Parts: sequence; structure tokens; C-alpha cells
Amino acid sequence: MRYLRTDPLVGIRRPRPADEEEFIAAARRSRGLHRPWLAAPDTPQEYAAYLRKNRRRENDGYLLCDRASGAIAGYANISGIVLGALRGGYLGYAAFLPYSGSGHASAGIRLVIEHAFTTLGLHRLEANIQPGNEPSRRVARKLGFRMEGYSPDYLFIEGAWRDHERWAITAKG
Repeated sequence: MRYLRTDPLVGIRRPRPADEEEFIAAARRSRGLHRPWLAAPDTPQEYAAYLRKNRRRENDGYLLCDRASGAIAGYANISGIVLGALRGGYLGYAAFLPYSGSGHASAGIRLVIEHAFTTLGLHRLEANIQPGNEPSRRVARKLGFRMEGYSPDYLFIEGAWRDHERWAITAKG
């Protein structure tokens, strides 16, 4: 498998059509872990839409893969990429069972951040996290994100407008 970046635990790579079955199975297996925080693509139609979205210039998607087995341990996306004076985007991420809590997500997201700040030339990434989503908050803290603010009714997820905390990291720390 050709990865964009690796560490001893994980490698990151682009999602492909051939990943559909494994990705959907992992998303379905992890529904209880993700809800109400997010809804991972878990049908062939949603996965195809996810791939189409990631082909657009303002989006980039990554699979976080276990290095030992090659299995998909999670995924991360950078959306709303803006170049010019801002050079930033929005980072979203999720671990899949059985890898949640194993360090795979943190290691993989660290690689995505490195890729964004070097290869993509971004300067700032923002992660919007719902209050109460302690696993995502722990990952953000661990990776050096700082909480910058609070946005009520920020994103429509799982049928409701949800409040979010705005966490950010810049290339210079």
C-alpha cells in the first residue's frame, strides 16, 4: 500500500472506490460511537458522494490505516480549503471500531496535519467539536489545538442544529 505519510502505527492515504465495502462496514459498526456527533457515510450512495466531494479543489480526504493490517482505522477530511492570505481549512475526523481509543486516530490526524502544513501549504486548520464530545476534544488537545471560541447552532448534524467549540492549530504552533 502506498501511503502519503506513515508512522509506526498508521499510514494515511486517499480513499478509493475499492475501499467502499470496508469503509461502509466500519462506519456501520461504529454508528453507536459516532452518534450524535457525526454520521459517517454508511451506504454506497453516501460513500460515492464522499469520494466526489473529496475530488473538489476545496476538499481533501484521508483514510487512517493500521500499518500492521492495512485496515481502515478511521478517516479525516479537510474541507473549505481557502488559499491566498488565509491558507486554511476545516478538519473533521473519526475513528472506527475496534480502533477507537487505541491511538490510531491521534497518530493519523497528526500525519494529516503534517501533510496539510507541508504538502498542501496550509497555515491554519480549525476543528469544530460539539460540547460533550470528549474523545474529539482529547485528540484536539493532544495534537496542540487551542480552543478559540463557541458557536451556537453551528452545524446541522443528525437532524438538529448543534453547538460547536472552535479549536484551531497553525503551522507555527
